[in-house]
Amino acid sequence: MQESESLTNNLLMEVEVLSNRLRSIKQSYKTTENKTLKGRLFSENKNVFKRVNEIYKIAELLNKNNTEKINFSNLLVEITKRTLNENKFESNLFFL
Repeated sequence: MQESESLTNNLLMEVEVLSNRLRSIKQSYKTTENKTLKGRLFSENKNVFKRVNEIYKIAELLNKNNTEKINFSNLLVEITKRTLNENKFESNLFFL
């Protein structure tokens, strides 16, 4: 396995964990009435979403440097893009 593939695999695992955390935050936000907890969940969501966005930018760079049509960096781009689209949490948080 090349070094970039190892990095890509680690980022894939991180995006999976972050994606699950974003879903958990969203569910907790919907079910709680505690304003302090909602504030913390909103803040955590912002930080996790920011990290997924950073990984997306890294994935795009890795994908540009790869000439193969099907590869892990392409998968990473797609997964991070889906995670970002699925969790447009900040913009629609108060309309749940």
